[in-house]
Amino acid sequence: MTPKKWILKQVPNEDKLNHLQTSLQINPILCQLLLNRGIDTFEKAKTFFRPDLADLHNPYLMKDMEKAVQCILSHLNLNHKIMIYGDYDVDGTTSVTLLYSFLRQFTSQIEYYIPDRYNEGYGISDLGIETAKINGCKLIISLDCGIKAISTIQKARDYNIDFIVCDHHRPGDILPNANAVLDPKQTDCSYPYKELSGCGVGFKLVQAISEKKNIPFKALHSYLDLLAISIGADIVSITGENRILAYYGLQALNQNPRPGLKAFLPEIPPEKHHELTITDVVFKIAPRINAAGRIAHAHKAVELLLEGDQTKAKAFAKAINDYNTERRSLDQNITKHALEILENEAHIWTSVVSHHSWHKGVIGIVASRLIEHVYRPTIVFTEKDGKLTGSARSIPNFDMYEALNACSEHLLQFGGHYFAAGMTLKKDKLEDFKHAFEHYASQVLTSEDLVEKVHIEHELELSDVTPGFYNILKQLEPHGPDNLHPLFGAKQVVSSPWSKTIGENNVHLSLTLFEKSYPKNTIKGIAFNKGSLYQEIMMAPRFAIAYSLSENIWKDRRNIQLMIQDIKV
Repeated sequence: MTPKKWILKQVPNEDKLNHLQTSLQINPILCQLLLNRGIDTFEKAKTFFRPDLADLHNPYLMKDMEKAVQCILSHLNLNHKIMIYGDYDVDGTTSVTLLYSFLRQFTSQIEYYIPDRYNEGYGISDLGIETAKINGCKLIISLDCGIKAISTIQKARDYNIDFIVCDHHRPGDILPNANAVLDPKQTDCSYPYKELSGCGVGFKLVQAISEKKNIPFKALHSYLDLLAISIGADIVSITGENRILAYYGLQALNQNPRPGLKAFLPEIPPEKHHELTITDVVFKIAPRINAAGRIAHAHKAVELLLEGDQTKAKAFAKAINDYNTERRSLDQNITKHALEILENEAHIWTSVVSHHSWHKGVIGIVASRLIEHVYRPTIVFTEKDGKLTGSARSIPNFDMYEALNACSEHLLQFGGHYFAAGMTLKKDKLEDFKHAFEHYASQVLTSEDLVEKVHIEHELELSDVTPGFYNILKQLEPHGPDNLHPLFGAKQVVSSPWSKTIGENNVHLSLTLFEKSYPKNTIKGIAFNKGSLYQEIMMAPRFAIAYSLSENIWKDRRNIQLMIQDIKV
């Protein structure tokens, strides 16, 4: 792998730093972390450290919300059948679970539909519309999809089926002919917060309906766990409303997890002294929920999330855990194959690989894995029925959505975000697309962009890592995009004889470290996928680490540990 470039963030405005430190009376390093996040006053710090559900925005500020609510209430009053339609990923399945759970308390005339990843693909499918027609549905509400489904939504309208779109992806130039389109990313939508997840948009709809029906907001607290999962899994910004929803959603996950989620994590001890974090959502919960749609069908994930019986939930969870085991095996094998193909790749700025045998359900994961090795905008394609389906992942300074838009003449369809997107194209268009994609990248990227950066927020020697410092640092959680785990740097680190390699094939490092000037003060750290550096660091008189802080809990004992992101010998 190419060495990473370490960048130490500049000290912010000294006057602001001193003013904030005087106001808050906390460690100036913590004040700098706040300034790095745009928090420069006492009031902003108070709002940041004490998220409050009362600070959520009025849902009726969102364009078309009144139309959407009136449409739904009208169909409920007429006892019409309603279809809740959602994408097959975590954001989509949590969205469906949320809205279906909420509306079924008012009507039994309701069903949900998740498209098959392989036979229907992403978004609103013709089969989904036909199913709605056959089943007598008079209203379809789409979640986490639909903003670009012009033709299929028109087909529903031609069948006299009303349609409400709830989405958070970027709209195209033309909006679908729906009764209402809820998407804060519409240019003429005045909703103050633009980064909601798909489940977040669904929640605002539920919030708006509740206000019309005089349902107290407290009754919606049981849905907050779904929001925390969608926010973590969809890698959306954890600022503003998302920070509030994730904060309280994690509380719900820890204090009263729904049976399906509880069944996923049997390793959580009954004392609940391990609190689930966004990291747990990303690495433990989300991959399992996603595995249902990748290996079998995503409706199994919705069944699990809706299940109220703990015994039945355990059975659902076991099946999905088995899917997740199969998913891991597939993505490891395909990643290895893709890296072999990339050895003969001539392109400089991008990585585009394709093979007809690759499992469609894991190509997005494979694209992410490849970036860890080659660090370039990456697309992985697989083939079915003469068409190629691709999943893309990007790097900073490269907007994947805009790149695909620039190459759209070679595509049948595409959609997505800055860092992740999906597309389909005809097989004979692949080479033309690869050249166009490479050319676009060559125009917007520089060689510096292809060097992965490690952004260190502050130098923090190991002797400064104290329980008091860590306890305040924890209050910056939940972490995610735009509020990442603070990364620190220490230059004078030495490994003790108790350090060792761990894991299958000794791929990881378990380190016991101290500073050259404080040899008696040791602290443990873990460095994933750094096992190859073992001999080098054991021989080195000192080395530098870039690390974040976490808590290791073992037999009711809590210890601060270092999560080491990079090592420079």
